[in-house]
Parts: sequence; C-alpha cells; structure tokens
Amino acid sequence: MSRAIFAALACFALLAACGGGGEAQPTPESAKAFVESASAELEELYMDAERASWLQATYIVYDSQVLSSKLLEKAYSRHTALAKEAVKFDGLELPEDVARQLKILKLSVPMPTPADPALSKELADIVTGMEAAYGKGEYCPDSGKNKGKCLADTDMIRILAESRDPDEMLDVWQGWRRVSPPFRNDYNRFVELSNQGARELGFKDTGALWRSGYDMPPDEFAAELDRLWEQVKPLYVSLHAYVRTQLRKKYGDSVVPADGPIPAHLLGNMWSQSWENVYPLVAPANADPGYDLTKILEKRKVDARGMVRYGEAFFTSLGFKPLPDTFWERSLFTRPRDRDVVCHASAWDIDGLDDLRLKMCIEANAEDFTTIHHELGHNFYQRAYKEQPWLFKGSANDGFHEAVGDTIALSITPEYLVRLGFLDKPTDPSKDVGLLMQRALEKVAFLPFGLLIDQWRWKVFSGEISPEQLNAAWWELREKYQGIAAPIARSEADFDPGAKYHVPANVPYTRYFLAHILQFQFHRGLAQAAGCDKPLHRCSIYESEAAGQKLNAMLEMGQSRPWPEALEAIDGRREMDATAILDYFAPLQSWLDEQNQGQPTGW
Repeated sequence: MSRAIFAALACFALLAACGGGGEAQPTPESAKAFVESASAELEELYMDAERASWLQATYIVYDSQVLSSKLLEKAYSRHTALAKEAVKFDGLELPEDVARQLKILKLSVPMPTPADPALSKELADIVTGMEAAYGKGEYCPDSGKNKGKCLADTDMIRILAESRDPDEMLDVWQGWRRVSPPFRNDYNRFVELSNQGARELGFKDTGALWRSGYDMPPDEFAAELDRLWEQVKPLYVSLHAYVRTQLRKKYGDSVVPADGPIPAHLLGNMWSQSWENVYPLVAPANADPGYDLTKILEKRKVDARGMVRYGEAFFTSLGFKPLPDTFWERSLFTRPRDRDVVCHASAWDIDGLDDLRLKMCIEANAEDFTTIHHELGHNFYQRAYKEQPWLFKGSANDGFHEAVGDTIALSITPEYLVRLGFLDKPTDPSKDVGLLMQRALEKVAFLPFGLLIDQWRWKVFSGEISPEQLNAAWWELREKYQGIAAPIARSEADFDPGAKYHVPANVPYTRYFLAHILQFQFHRGLAQAAGCDKPLHRCSIYESEAAGQKLNAMLEMGQSRPWPEALEAIDGRREMDATAILDYFAPLQSWLDEQNQGQPTGW
C-alpha cells in the first residue's frame, strides 16, 4: 500500500485527522506540538499501567488482574489511536528528532489494539489472563518421585537442572506443559485481535509491525537475522554434536540417537534453551574450571539482597551511581509465602526517572548471579536515558537493552572472582576449555532458540501457520534450528509454545537473539577500551572507568539515534557482527573439532 493511499484511508477512518472538517493542514510546527502532547499523555498513562502491572505481577488476585487489564487496555488503546493519528504527518519535511519520534510512536505500539473499544478490552483481558494463568501454573504428580507434592515452576526448573533420572525429568517436563493448553484458544483469539490492530496501523500483521522497528525494512531485517545465524551456526552444530555424544554415553542408545535430534528433557532446562546444567555430564576431561560459583555463594551464605548488591557493585565500579534507595525498598527479591507472584525475572522502570525495580525470586546460585547482572543492565540503561524525551526512553534497538547486562556478565571471569574475594587466585589458563564449555552451554546453545520463538510467531501472525498447526509447526522449527525433539508424542491438544513465558505475555523474543550477538560485540569493544591484553574470554572490565565511559555514552543515547550509531559509539563499527562470538570461543571450537572426529554432526 502506498503512503498516499494509506494516509487517505487513515484520514477516512479518523475523519478530521488529516485536516478535514475545518482543521488546518498539518505543518512541522503542529507535528512538533503533537509529539509533545502525545508523549506527555502516554507517559502518564503508562506510569499508571506500570504500577498496576507491578501489582498484578506481585499480587496475583482477581482485583489486581482487573485493575491491570483496565489500565493496560487504556494505555494500549490510546497509544494505538495516537499512532494512527500520527499518520497525518507522513510526507512532511520535519526536523530529524520530530520525524524519529513520530516513527517510534507508530512502531512502538506494544500490542496493537483494534479501534473498537469492546475488542480492545477483550484483547487486554486475554493477555492479562494468559499471563496470570502462567504465573499460577503448577503440577501435582500422582505418581513417581514427586507424588503427593504440588510443584511450582521454580520447583520443576530445579528438578530438570539437577536430576539425572530420565523418568523424573520426563514427568516434570510433561507436567509443566499442562499449564498452557487451557489458554490455547485464547491465544488464537489474541492473534486475531492483535492482527486487526496492526492492520489498522497500516501493517500486514503483528509480525510485520515487530520487524519494522529496527531502522531497516522488515524483509532486510529478516535477512540480517539469517546472516548472523549463518555466522554462528557451525559453532552451534559442533557443540550440539559433542553434547549429543556425551548424553548418549550417559543415557544409552535407546534414549539418545546417534545422529538425530536430542530429546528436549535431557538438557537441564525446562525449554532446552540453555544447557549449562548438563555441564557435569559433558565436561572436558581434566578441565575442571577450579571453582563452583553456586557452592561459593552457598558457603558464603549470600542472601538474595546480597546477590543484588554484587550486581550493583559491578556497575558502580565502572563509574555509575548506585541504585536509589527506593529500588531496595520496592523491589521483589524472594518468592512470598502468602501469595502468588510471577517469578520470571524482570527489570522495571515505573516513572521513567528513578523508580527502578527488580522482580525476581532469587536463589543463591550461579545462574541467578548472572541473571541479576542482566536485569540490572536494564535498570542502569533505563536511568542513563532518563533525560531523553519520553519517546526516546528506550534502547537503540530492543536487542541492545538485553545485551547490556549480559555484557557485564561476560566479565564474571576468574580474575573478577578473585577481586571479590571468592577465589584466592585466578584459575589455571590451561583449564579454560572447561570455562568456555560452560559459557557455550549457556550462550551458544541459546542462539537458535532465541531465533525460532519469533520465527514461529511471525508465521502464526501471518497465517502461514494455521490455528490447527500451532504445536506441529513449533516442533518442526525446534528441530530445524535447535536439533531438539519432543521426548514423547505431542499433538494439537497440546500448546507447548505457551509453556514459555514470553508467548502468553506477548513479549517479542528476537531481542534475545540479537542480545546474544551484541553482548560479545560490546564485550570486545569494551575490553579494548579497558586495555585488556588477555584472550577475549579472560577479559573483565570490572573497575575500568574508561570502559564505563564508553558504555555510558551509548546508554545515554537511548533511542534517539539509529542503532548503527549507538553500536559505533561502543564498538567503532555500524554493523552487527557475530565474529566476536567466534573470537571468544575459538579455543573451544578447536577442541570440539578434535572431539567430534569420527562422530556424526547435524541432525
């Protein structure tokens, strides 16, 4: 659809939106005034909605769900209406900052809602209901080791991380996936309503809207994802082949095939999205990294608040100011005993200024130690761009936001742990293959999962995947990209995508794939700024103010500039580049090549 036709249709739908009915024709001055007015209105609406969402996520009761749904629907509907109204300024020559804010206004609609108020409310109710159902999900086995217990999501995640009993793992894996079939029909209705809202904004569907938010045409962005994946795919295939061989040794030929996909329940993670929990089964011989961070934290009796303090201290070592007192007063660090909460870790910016919060059911283990660094990356990013206009209060692209904290986590090296007093001395560099294996099981293993979630959703939004094929298509993509298969037969009575939080909560996922690319690129650039002369995987930017200044220069931009400019500020180049991952894992790649000789690769 041409811009002129789209603008005409928008004018027809909105009556006087384009100057009809006696209104003056749009001008650069009126565009600037519109942006300022829309920003002020949306800032207030989203602040109210954010407070209600916090309540709904930390006090899951009927009333909090109703309140959150009502305020989210109000904010989403107004955002969508203003985005549609912004079309009247298309074609005008505008100041660069005004044009960019109008573009962001149209592309940042979090959930495109239909203009019909009843449909808009229905959509908000569906999303709130799905997220609440996910948050309250539990499994009460009637047989097996856990008979008589009702397991929350964190209980099941722990079992999959620690158990080596295939039957127990299969039971828990299957049990958690009972949470999602009840809202499968709701999800299909959500797709219909969201697509209707996207079409009213001038996009083919919601997926096309999501792909348009990356400072490049949607098809070009999709091609960029393919390019990045092809850069790292050989490393993933090598890791997959080695892990499959080691799991086969553990569980036998009848459980793990020699040359096929790996059964999903054996990889130590509820979604097989990262594999670090199977490290003891696949660890290189004589490559013990020399420490166990989980055991160190347990021995030192680090509590939840202490875990967060370590994360904060990393950022302050780079020159950032400490988190405000209200962060410590208002955050949720542990699962309450008296109510249901959404334990999925998330960072919150309530007022766009200083009311920053962390919501997470923290346990003293290595995984949560890393997750805290990740989530605080969001918080410090949010505060860095607080002086920007409201529509620029975001990351250069959504992958940047996810990458910042993970970049800090890459500096959790033996040298860093020595500085914290966790280790007496750095571990032997000759054992680095073990450290790299642990990191690859977390980072490299995630890459195809980070890509396929939205590959599935984009196809669902476009209709390429029909409502009758949701589960079959899901497993086809998991096998294609991950080389992972369901451990038992699945059918369309199941809704396995819905067992991943980001699907019912309507959170785009490509950002996590981009973050896993960008964090290594950021790390390489910051390590150079810090003057690190060690191998990239041994570099820590802890206590480097030079690296902190370079990082902050990028963070302060927010979304005010296209992401290539923000990337250039931190890395000196304007193109996303996965070669930093290959640089980081080069010693492991050589070792994997040796181990895989004579073994089948691929699936």
